[in-house]
Amino acid sequence: MFAGDFELLAMNFSIGKVLRNSRVYITKSIFHADQAAHRAIDKSHQRIAVSVYFFFLGLTFASWASRIPDIKASLGLSEAVLGTILLSLPAGQMITLPFSGRIVARYGSKLTLGIGFVLYAFCLTNLGLAKEAWQLSLALFSMGVFGNLSNISVNTQAVNVEKQYGRPIISSFHGVWSTAGFTGAVTGLLMISLKLSPYQHFWIIALLGIVSTVVANRYLTESATVSAPKEKQQKSFVISKPPLAIIQLGLIGFCCMASEGTMFDWSGVYFQKIVQAEGKLIPLGYAAFMVMMATGRFVGDKLQTRFGRLKMLQLNGAFIFLGLAIAIFFPHIVTATLGFIIVGFGVSSVVPMVYSTAGKLPNMAPSIALAGVSSISYLGFLLGPPLIGFIAELTDLRFSFGVISVMGLLIAIFVPRIKAFR
Repeated sequence: MFAGDFELLAMNFSIGKVLRNSRVYITKSIFHADQAAHRAIDKSHQRIAVSVYFFFLGLTFASWASRIPDIKASLGLSEAVLGTILLSLPAGQMITLPFSGRIVARYGSKLTLGIGFVLYAFCLTNLGLAKEAWQLSLALFSMGVFGNLSNISVNTQAVNVEKQYGRPIISSFHGVWSTAGFTGAVTGLLMISLKLSPYQHFWIIALLGIVSTVVANRYLTESATVSAPKEKQQKSFVISKPPLAIIQLGLIGFCCMASEGTMFDWSGVYFQKIVQAEGKLIPLGYAAFMVMMATGRFVGDKLQTRFGRLKMLQLNGAFIFLGLAIAIFFPHIVTATLGFIIVGFGVSSVVPMVYSTAGKLPNMAPSIALAGVSSISYLGFLLGPPLIGFIAELTDLRFSFGVISVMGLLIAIFVPRIKAFR
C-alpha cells in the first residue's frame, strides 16, 4: 500500500509539475506576445506622430509662401526690398545651425520639437501682424530660428523611428512634407477666396498645428537624441574641424539642394524664356517637378530596400543630370516637362538618405551629425539660385542650368567613394 501510494503521489506531483510549467510557459508566451504587440503599436504611433510634425512644418511654411503677394502689397514693398527681407528666414536658420544640434542633444528631440514647433507657429502669426518692413524681417528671422530647431529635432526623431523599423522609411516623412506644401498652396487659395486676411489665415493654421502636435508629442520617444558616449558629445565639431564623414555627406546634400533650389526659383523663368511656354503653361515645369519629387519620396524607401542606398544615390544623381540635360538640349514644352519630371525624381530621396546616414554615424549624437550635414547642405539651397542668376547674366540660362546638372553627375561619381554609404 505504501509503495502504491508513493507511486501515485509521485505521478500526481509530476503531472502537477508539468501543468505548472505549462501554465508558466503559456503565461510567459502571452506576456511576450503582449509586449511585442505593444512595441508594434508604439512603433506605428511614433511614425504617425513624426509624420504629423512633418506635415504641419510643411503646411506652416507653405501657408506663409501662399500669402507673400498679399503681404507684399499691403506693406508696399518693391521686388528688391522683398528679396532682401526674404533672406531673413534663411539667415535665422543658418545662425542657429551651429547650436541646434547641441541643444537637441542636451535637452532631447522630444522636448525641443514640442517647444520649437509651438514657437514656430506663433512666428507665423506674427508675419500677419507686420506693419513695417523691419517687423516682417524680424518675424521671418525668428521663424527661421525655430524652424531650424524643429527641423533638426524632427529628423532626429525620424532617424530613431527608422532604426526601430529596421528598414528605410525616412523618405516617406519627407514625402509628407512635400504633400503639406501642396495642401498649403490650396488652403491659401481657399483663404483668399473667403477674403480672410493673412493674420486670420495664419492663426487658423497655427492653432490646428499646435493642437495636433501637442497630441502627437505624447507618442515621441525620449531616447531619440543621444547615441554617442557622453564624453564624446562634448567635442562639438561646430567649433573645431568637422569630421570627414560629415563633410562628405554635406557635400552630397549640397549638390542635391542646389539642384532643388534651382528648380524652385528658376523653373518658371526657364519655361517662360527658354521653352517659351504660353502663359497658362509657364507653371507646368514647376508643377511636374514638385509632383514627381513628392511621389519619389513615397516610393523611395521601397526602392532603397530593393536596390540599396548606394545604388539609389547613384541613380538619383544620374537622373538629376539626365533630366536637366534633356531640358537644356530639347527646350520644348513636352521634352522640358519630361526633363523636369526626371529631375524631380532625382532630387526626391537624396537628402532623406543623407540625413538617415548621418543620424546613424558611430560615436556621434544624431542631432549633432544632422546639424553638421544640414549646415553644409543648406548652403546649396541658398547659393544655387543666385549662382544661376549670376551665370545666366554672363552667359545664358541654358548654360547656367548645365552647370547645375554637373552637380547631379558629381553625386553619381563620388557617392561610391564615401565610406559612410558603403
